[in-house]
Parts: sequence; C-alpha cells; structure tokens
Amino acid sequence: MKRIIPITVGVALVATLAVAAEVSPENVAFDEYGAVSESLTGVAGDAAAGLKAMETKSQGNCFACHQISAAADIPFHGSVGPSLDGVASRWDETQLRGIVAGVKNTFPDTVMPSFYKSSGFIRPGDGFTGKAGTEPLPTLLTAQQVEDIVAYLLTLTE
Repeated sequence: MKRIIPITVGVALVATLAVAAEVSPENVAFDEYGAVSESLTGVAGDAAAGLKAMETKSQGNCFACHQISAAADIPFHGSVGPSLDGVASRWDETQLRGIVAGVKNTFPDTVMPSFYKSSGFIRPGDGFTGKAGTEPLPTLLTAQQVEDIVAYLLTLTE
C-alpha cells in the first residue's frame, strides 16, 4: 500500500504538469516563416492518434482535401490540397506544427483552415444560426491533436 500512494501522487503530478504546459491558441509563437518551434503540449505526439484525427470528419478531416498513399485504405481522398506523401522530407517538425496550427502564417492565400486558432477570423458563424460568432471561438483541434497529427506527418518520408 505504501508504494501505491507515491506512484499515484507522481502520476497525478505529471498529468498536472502536462496540462499546465499546454500553450493556448492566442500564445502560439510563430516565427517569421510560420514555424512553431515549441510543442503545444509538452507531450510527444502519438502518430496513430494523429492518423485517427486526420481521418475523422469532426476533427481534422484532412482526407477531404489531401491524399496519402500510405493510408490508401481510408476512402475518399481529396485532390484540393497537395499530396502529403513525403511531407516529412519537405518540412521539419516545427514547420509542420506551424502549418497545422496556423497555416496562413506560412501560406497566406491557402483555403486550408488553421486548426489551432480561436480569434482573428474574417467572418465566423455561430453554428448554423446565421448569427456572427463571438470570439474566442473553439479551436478545430486540441493542442494534443495538433501534436498527434504532426507525429503522423513525420512518418511520411516517401
């Protein structure tokens, strides 16, 4: 029993520190080219969870616009955005994090949404009510989902 209590306290402390390390959307530090050098969570991304977020329509829904040969078993790949095959050979982790979190900092004219953004929108809507949204709006992805997607994208070297 004495060994269980310190371990439980240690796990709770680590979980608290991980939550405390999360960067809010308003405080993400983009460099002049749109890269984000610091993790948004302080927790390593999970590539399998990243793929799941990418294919889930209510989360990333990345396959609506992009195609990935390594994920050919996922149906309905789009062709609006570039292929993500070999994306980790074109951009490093910091650049990929910046693109997923706030793509317009790298590619100002893209139609891709910034997935970790809560303010500064041109015309946000409040659901399907026809009324303007009130900022800050919820982000499309959580900070951890951004890290998970980046972890998956880093596996796409060819």
